[in-house]
Amino acid sequence: MEDVHHYPEQHRFVLEYEGAQAILKYSLSNSQQGGITIDFNSTFVPSEFRGKGLAEKLVRTGIKWAKEQGYELQASCWYAAKFIR
Repeated sequence: MEDVHHYPEQHRFVLEYEGAQAILKYSLSNSQQGGITIDFNSTFVPSEFRGKGLAEKLVRTGIKWAKEQGYELQASCWYAAKFIR
């Protein structure tokens, strides 16, 4: 499986797979505690590649990166929320 690439200027993680892209989008905001909150707000995998673990790889990579930055985690995307609870 391919590596996940992070494009911070576009607020997204992208996984190229057999000529298609799976994407995890996020937004950043200031938290009430004075830090930064990351909200994973959209996960997309082309229908023909669903069920192959691409979205999970994207979300786990995104969460790992966000924790390394010290961000507070949040997910308005139902799929990403499963990994934060």
